[in-house]
Amino acid sequence: MAVPRRASFYQRLWNSFSEWYRDLAGYRKLGLRCEDLLMEEDPDVAEAVARLPKEEKELRYYRMVRALDLSMKHRILPRDQWIKPEEDILYLTPYIEQVQRERKEKLDWERQ
Repeated sequence: MAVPRRASFYQRLWNSFSEWYRDLAGYRKLGLRCEDLLMEEDPDVAEAVARLPKEEKELRYYRMVRALDLSMKHRILPRDQWIKPEEDILYLTPYIEQVQRERKEKLDWERQ
């Protein structure tokens, strides 16, 4: 019985620490989501961004331009416009995983 409590204690501790760290990082105060920070220099990320629906791609670029503007002005968004933790979803990960699976499949096919 003590093991599940320890596990849940450490899980709660980890979740608290990770949430504190995300808040400390400050990207939510600029209106960015976590995956907006991924660099498009990575070919997988670039392809995943290209596969995003048009509306999601435009929202991503809007968030990035707004964050750049705020950063240059040394300002942050008003508190009511910060990205909330429940809004900070992984919208790009499924596309990145699909691109990586396709690349791996292509490499396996070429090896045959």
